[in-house]
Amino acid sequence: MTTDSSSTTPAAATRPSPTVVHLRAGGTSVVVATDGGRLPRIVHWGLDLGDLDDAVLADLVRSGLPDIGDSPVTYPQPVPVVPQLAEGWIGRPGLQGSSDGTRWASLFAEARYTVVLPSEHADGSATLRAEAVDAAYGLTLAIDIEVLASGLVRQRATLANAEADGAEYRLDGLELAFPVPSAATEVLDLTGRWALERVPQRRPFHVGEWVRSSRGGKPGLEHTLLLAAGEAGFGFRSGLVWAVHLAWSGNQVLAAERMPTGDRRLAAGELLLPAEVVLAAGDDYTTPWVYGSWGDGLDELAGRFHDHLRSRPSHPSSPRPTIMNTWEAVYFDHDFDTLSRLAVEAAALGIERFVIDDGWFTGRRDDTSSLGDWSVDGAVWPDGLEPLADRVRELGMDFGLWFEPEMINVDSELARAHPEWIFDAGHGIGLPSRHQHVLDLGHPEAWAHVHDQMTELVGRLGIAYIKWDHNRYLIDAGHTPTGRPGVREQTLAAYRLMAALKAEHPGLEIESCASGGGRIDLGVLEHTDRVWPSDCNDPHERLEVQRWTGLLVPPELQGTHLGAEESHTTHRVHPLDYRAEKSLWGHFGLEINLLEEPEEAKAHIGRWIAFHLEHRALLHSGRVVHADLSTPALRLEGVVAADRSEALYAFSVTERPSTWPPGRVTLPGLDPDRSYRVTLVEPGLPISHDGQPSWLSSGVTLPGRVLTALGVEAPSLDPDRSVLFRAIAL
Repeated sequence: MTTDSSSTTPAAATRPSPTVVHLRAGGTSVVVATDGGRLPRIVHWGLDLGDLDDAVLADLVRSGLPDIGDSPVTYPQPVPVVPQLAEGWIGRPGLQGSSDGTRWASLFAEARYTVVLPSEHADGSATLRAEAVDAAYGLTLAIDIEVLASGLVRQRATLANAEADGAEYRLDGLELAFPVPSAATEVLDLTGRWALERVPQRRPFHVGEWVRSSRGGKPGLEHTLLLAAGEAGFGFRSGLVWAVHLAWSGNQVLAAERMPTGDRRLAAGELLLPAEVVLAAGDDYTTPWVYGSWGDGLDELAGRFHDHLRSRPSHPSSPRPTIMNTWEAVYFDHDFDTLSRLAVEAAALGIERFVIDDGWFTGRRDDTSSLGDWSVDGAVWPDGLEPLADRVRELGMDFGLWFEPEMINVDSELARAHPEWIFDAGHGIGLPSRHQHVLDLGHPEAWAHVHDQMTELVGRLGIAYIKWDHNRYLIDAGHTPTGRPGVREQTLAAYRLMAALKAEHPGLEIESCASGGGRIDLGVLEHTDRVWPSDCNDPHERLEVQRWTGLLVPPELQGTHLGAEESHTTHRVHPLDYRAEKSLWGHFGLEINLLEEPEEAKAHIGRWIAFHLEHRALLHSGRVVHADLSTPALRLEGVVAADRSEALYAFSVTERPSTWPPGRVTLPGLDPDRSYRVTLVEPGLPISHDGQPSWLSSGVTLPGRVLTALGVEAPSLDPDRSVLFRAIAL
């Protein structure tokens, strides 16, 4: 049975128990075997296979069945998205759990299937639902597989305890998997640390498991973001590649597994702590969505995530306002005169949103105290924050404020009043991190306390934007007084708090920050409008951080700030043009003390802000592209308009290359059948044209297919320098 987004055949809402289902949407096909009462088995996901009739689909499945012989390590093919030990699977378990040592080897059968066509979905998606039972164990399992209009595929499962005798079922894990073909011989994931997030690493797809786990109550600075497998040497523009991502902001696991039998899978699920999910009779648990994307190159794979995020009703519809954030400008040194003068300078340069960072609340002179006491510090702000908020709006800017709602300092009024609201797994509140601990929002009173303080301030001050930080890992997150794990509930409580504030204050925007890029996922992006990729504003590092964060997040949702000449995190020194150019490719902001900048420098910054505003519509709606260059010392990336009428590219040199001059660089993403005028654009200081390629002085006109295949001669630049090219279709 084929379903596709162009089908005009009337169809009933559901069709029970087909043998093979073909879901199609957004240029993606998913073929699912559904026979024999077994759980769904994905036979293919990726390239759209076109309209296939039932006979062809049956042969497609049959043509891929191996001769498995007679062995205890073989498994009925193809493998379900939730494989089962009782069917002979000896790889990573799909479901783990038990009832005090019983009901631990589930066997779901009698699966019934329903299909909903794209023509029956307002969003153009195609869906399959499987419902199966384990009658002996009294368990039911429902699995949803969706192909979205973006071409993304996503899965989730719901496990229910239907045991009549009332026995509880402790769930220890439930993972869903996507198969990948044998052509996927290389695995890519990401790692990192504070101020150095999203560092790529590759490895052969060997037999065994490559597992990336996050156990700190958030995805984490070292989090892989997604886990990919593809053809050897796949790049941004070529090489088939598949990847999974878990839309969840708490503990999680992603795994690449290759079996000796040849099966290759990418799996993901929530990482559950002991007894975090115990299902009484009648209870159920639903996994987070596991997303799958694919492409001929990472740009196409990432583009599906970008298209999906941009299609959401909650996606920001207004132009992303340029931001002034006060953190690296003044740190904790707050007063009305300083910040009001800073606001005047920012507005004069074209800044549209002014955000007060950490340091505004009672007793907060450094990071050792006062988290949890979300009241304006009367000693610093004797008239409250209203005069500053009013002044910011008089200048034509929105007003934003920093919070860290899930954290608490021991030296705070809240901790002294309610020490039982601090996580404690049985050995006390544990090690501090940045002098702070975690406020357990699993206590309804604690949740209400934070909510009431925040919503009152948002309403009273007319706050348009919250920078929502999350610095400490949840390493000892025991819910008092029992000490039982509270990580999962904390994640859900944070979601509820974000949702409540946005419901109560329509138009409120929230940024997800967690010591930088520690909480970036499609779960938190259901409730937020921007992420902060890194606390590092050093452009040398930001080029890579933003490039790899972009595998999931489009530019308009990534905060990109112009920082000081000497980076506050690396102490590297960079010219203003390089810092500004790297801030161009996202939600642009300043994090610099304009009161200390000379007039010439401020005028220079103003030209870059004006350039960003001029090209913001393109930067925040176009297709992100990267050239695959022969040396890692060179980078070429850009954004191409959806209709390919224009594009903006940055060519950067990150270190001294071994060969010189750099040679040609290609300009990807252009229409091969149109001609383009390519010119050098210089928002800041002009570069010297002495010794540079002749075309830079006057521009060049070439067909898109030539620019994509051959490109243009790159200029000779020193390390950590860049230039911008603009391509306009004729």
